[in-house]
Amino acid sequence: MNADLIQNLTRAIERASECKAGHLESVAVVEMFREKVTWEGMVEVFVLAGHPKATRAYGWAYQDGRETRYIAVLELPPVDSANTAVQAAIAAKAQK
Repeated sequence: MNADLIQNLTRAIERASECKAGHLESVAVVEMFREKVTWEGMVEVFVLAGHPKATRAYGWAYQDGRETRYIAVLELPPVDSANTAVQAAIAAKAQK
């Protein structure tokens, strides 16, 4: 586990959720579409303290050129796992 990554994701999740977050675990996710891998990586799972609706959040980072981007997804329906967090982020990006 990369401590800098966890620290940066914690900040991103705390900004998105407006509450405190603590790292819980790392989950490997492979997202497939039509038998092809569309996304593969580690998703960090966080516990939220003080959010009115979500108890967990999911985060990961990716390289966009030379810049590192951090993704934060709260566990709000339909998101209920690391897998569905990735699916929601892919769908949101496709809508832009």
